[in-house]
Amino acid sequence: MLRILLALVLAVPTLHAGDADRRVPMTHAVLVHGIWQDEDRCFHFLRRDLRARGVACLMPSLRPADARDGLFPLAEQLKREIDTTFGPHQRFTIIAFSMGGLVSRSYLQDLGGAARCDALVTIATPHHGTRTAFIHPGQGAAEMRPGSVYLSDLAGGADRLGDLVAVSYRTPMDLVVIPTDSSVWNRAENVSIPSPLHPLMTFSPRLRRDLLRRFSYPASPAPR
Repeated sequence: MLRILLALVLAVPTLHAGDADRRVPMTHAVLVHGIWQDEDRCFHFLRRDLRARGVACLMPSLRPADARDGLFPLAEQLKREIDTTFGPHQRFTIIAFSMGGLVSRSYLQDLGGAARCDALVTIATPHHGTRTAFIHPGQGAAEMRPGSVYLSDLAGGADRLGDLVAVSYRTPMDLVVIPTDSSVWNRAENVSIPSPLHPLMTFSPRLRRDLLRRFSYPASPAPR
């Protein structure tokens, strides 16, 4: 047991001299929830962490949360929320959980969002689909099934992300994203974080530490 705990501690990335130069500046963040979630049921701790570092956070509740009408309408909602809250020119980082990562990619690739986004962080997102989508009704679930036209189009348009920084977190114990390596995205830096349950990924202290070290922040706390 001690050897296992030591291995986990040593696996946590640390910030070394010179790494600060490679941090992505973050003053504004958009937190995009997953299926069946809303602004209060996904990023509570991460939003607190970011606000404490001076980051202005937008965490919209996209509807319908089960994506019954498809993922692209949610991407259109996301664009409206960003434009309304941050204006048409403010730069930002997107941090997205599960289905929210696909919605975010639609916004970035197909609605011009990549032009003003500095980084995309996805957490347990089924970039190549998930077999669990076969047991859920609705257009969005159909689009998240492996081999769907939606996923093929998304993969084919990845070049529209330009030089945007991308990180994809996954857990090898995921029971929602099946197979779990569907969260491995060749456009991103892929990071494996052990987590016993899919929805606990955004609460993981280890994931939050690794994510937070990748950015530089404003000097003063953001308004609550």
